[in-house]
Amino acid sequence: MLGPTRIDGSVALVTGANRGIGRAIAEALLERGAGKVYAAARDPETLGALQERHGARVVVVRLDVTDADQVAAAVHAATDVDLLVNNAGAFEPTELSDEGIVEVARREMEVNYFGTLRMLHGFEGTLVRRGGAIVNVGSVAGLTNVPLQPTYSASKAALHSLTQAARALLAGRGVSVHGVYPGPVDTEMTKDLPPQFAKTAPDIVANAILDGVEAGVEDIFPDPFAVAFGEQFHASPKTSEQQLAAIVAVPA
Repeated sequence: MLGPTRIDGSVALVTGANRGIGRAIAEALLERGAGKVYAAARDPETLGALQERHGARVVVVRLDVTDADQVAAAVHAATDVDLLVNNAGAFEPTELSDEGIVEVARREMEVNYFGTLRMLHGFEGTLVRRGGAIVNVGSVAGLTNVPLQPTYSASKAALHSLTQAARALLAGRGVSVHGVYPGPVDTEMTKDLPPQFAKTAPDIVANAILDGVEAGVEDIFPDPFAVAFGEQFHASPKTSEQQLAAIVAVPA
């Protein structure tokens, strides 16, 4: 562990900053005194309200993390970043019996895993030079597969593995890496979850994430569901698997 990261005065880049957790993180960064936030999204027009509210402290970036040229352009434009928040994510409801499940899995992996990998590769030099920090927004589904979200969970498991590797590889170069493992957050993505999944508001999650970053916490569980799940997972991964499997169990 490299220690805490100072938010006040920092320069951050947040992917998927136009809605959900990403938008809430961008707002929380600015409220905590970040000097500049590069707000990135595939459609820059969706970031207009954020920029209008905060003025010059928000720099809008067109960024599809699956597009290598756009990632390269972002790296070239944002040479002063010291806090990289990899939040952009993709989720498509699917079942093992669906004809198109392989293509769904490819699209989710392209954003959730390969997109983050592109960002890490691109911004490594900048973050090493500035002694920065990386925040990878994963999911508790990346620790134990949620059977209702089989391919999404697999993509977040790949992200979890990548986060561990980046932490080990960059610690000696002065860059801290934080993995974030939220439970259900009240966003468009979770609208169809069963009622037993209690949802947390994005602003609460965002502030918990930044609390963890400022405290130097490596693995951040930013909501009540995630905290309880994390405790269970660390005590018994198999019990966590069984609990989630029970959600889709067919009565005998």
